[in-house]
Amino acid sequence: MKKNVVQEKSYAFALRIVKLYRWLCDEKKEYILSKQILRSSTSIGANVEETVGGVV
Repeated sequence: MKKNVVQEKSYAFALRIVKLYRWLCDEKKEYILSKQILRSSTSIGANVEETVGGVV
């Protein structure tokens, strides 16, 4: 199967966001903002997967 650059980049982005979320919760005690960042950022990967699934 051919590599999809958008899938790879969105996955890597989601991993970085999860690390940011953990850091914000642990170090800065920021819960509301970190949850919103996590939800909005990881939805990008879900949209990419839905698009790829619709094309194939």
